[in-house]
Amino acid sequence: MEFRHLGRSGLMVSEISYGNWLTHGSQVEADQATACVREALEVGITTFDTADVYAQTKAESVLGEALKGVRRESYELFTKVYWPTGPGMNDRGLSRKHILESCNASLTRLQTDHIDLYQAHRFDVETPLEETLRAFDDLVRAGKVGYIGVSEWTATQISQALEIADTMGFDRIVSSQPQYSMLWRVIEAEVVPLCEKEGIGQIVWSPIAQGVLTGKYLPGQAPPEGSRATDPTGSNFIQGFLRDDVLAKVQQLKPLADEAGLTMAQLAIAWVLTNPNVSSAIVGATRPEQVRDNAAAAGKKLDADLLRKIDDVLTGVVIDDPARTVSPAARP
Repeated sequence: MEFRHLGRSGLMVSEISYGNWLTHGSQVEADQATACVREALEVGITTFDTADVYAQTKAESVLGEALKGVRRESYELFTKVYWPTGPGMNDRGLSRKHILESCNASLTRLQTDHIDLYQAHRFDVETPLEETLRAFDDLVRAGKVGYIGVSEWTATQISQALEIADTMGFDRIVSSQPQYSMLWRVIEAEVVPLCEKEGIGQIVWSPIAQGVLTGKYLPGQAPPEGSRATDPTGSNFIQGFLRDDVLAKVQQLKPLADEAGLTMAQLAIAWVLTNPNVSSAIVGATRPEQVRDNAAAAGKKLDADLLRKIDDVLTGVVIDDPARTVSPAARP
């Protein structure tokens, strides 16, 4: 396993992170989830990402149980706050009340006394940003949180937060967690340039585009049984990638992966890691062998000629937002 700094912070993270968005507490039984976490540790993954909303809070509980007995200083634990976790009007958003209560609940479910990176899961337009950032800063001062990050914030929103933090003396954002893959490059235009300038690292989700970049989905054919595309929990997220024209392009990547001596999944993960602003790529798994295969992408270098060939294959591919029709509480 290779390691990188999280932005310009002193925190080191594994190039491959293990995430449990659509698996723990829903698709995968607890014993299988534990097996995946233990395999992640075995192959050198030290960074684990979850959120309070995943599987209606059950994902945090499963991860906490799976990490029980592991030396706490040996891994980095990330979670998030924003989406609804209960029926009340204050069971959501980035108000001071919800942030403080959600942090305490996450600590209980994760069976720990501190969260290494606490992330704002989306931007809250209904709460003053100063209130949100002060609540996060208070958690840092209390020792419950080490660092602060955001997920799916725009460059403008990140800039606003940095300006307030600098003015008020709060800890700055050190990370951004966006969707990023060969097929979804939205962050390259504005988010990455800003974050490079400000010392913020990307922890990217869906580097294999919900499994599409493994090549297992074929144009003109029904999705394989048991795949993400046939699971009601996550199928909405993958729909935007399942057009025949996109799948045909993806199949053209297989010879390039073979040429590099990589599986298609490893090629996709290694590709996002060629971006120097990416600190870590999050992978999920339903089986331990998937964890091992994905982790093998760490440290793999793709030369300029291979990167050019990938771009040549995918030129002109435009993906609609795969999450556009999904209910907010289910989003990554």
